[in-house]
Amino acid sequence: MKPNEWMQNKQEVLQQHKLCQLIRETGQWEQQMLRELNENEIYDYMVSKMNYCQRKQMISCSEMGVHIRIGDICYIDFGMSYLWETGYQHFGLILSMQNKKAFIVPISGNYQAYLKAWSKDHIEGKSHIMRLGCLPGMNKTSVLYINDAKWINTARIIDVKAHVNVHSQLFKDIKQRTIEMI
Repeated sequence: MKPNEWMQNKQEVLQQHKLCQLIRETGQWEQQMLRELNENEIYDYMVSKMNYCQRKQMISCSEMGVHIRIGDICYIDFGMSYLWETGYQHFGLILSMQNKKAFIVPISGNYQAYLKAWSKDHIEGKSHIMRLGCLPGMNKTSVLYINDAKWINTARIIDVKAHVNVHSQLFKDIKQRTIEMI
């Protein structure tokens, strides 16, 4: 069956104990997908899957001894993604926190994206990519993918790598740019 058929027939599947069929079919699709990925993609997928298995019941990253605050740049497992979304393990900047969740903007060290990204002195308009630069604690010149900003359970946060002062002009510009993109 196709996913929409499984969803439409959920009650019937559960009542008739057909979960094994769903698991088997899903496993076949997953194996097919894995055959089509390169080793790097398989690695990222498997690490993300393992993180999910181990962390899905955690309330926050503090259960793993990771303490965060607004302005932190963290290494995060975003999980699976569709095309044009940030997925798997990437950095992200915490813009806000509320009720065990963090509003984050994903970060990439892709230099080609950096060359095309918005900054006050580089590109006018509504680019969804903003230059972050190379901050202490980071190894590369980076960009923010503002159109991928979202709320996450902080259990997705693996480690804190750097910090942007929340009173700095840079942090204020990032927040303003994010609001403009919404």
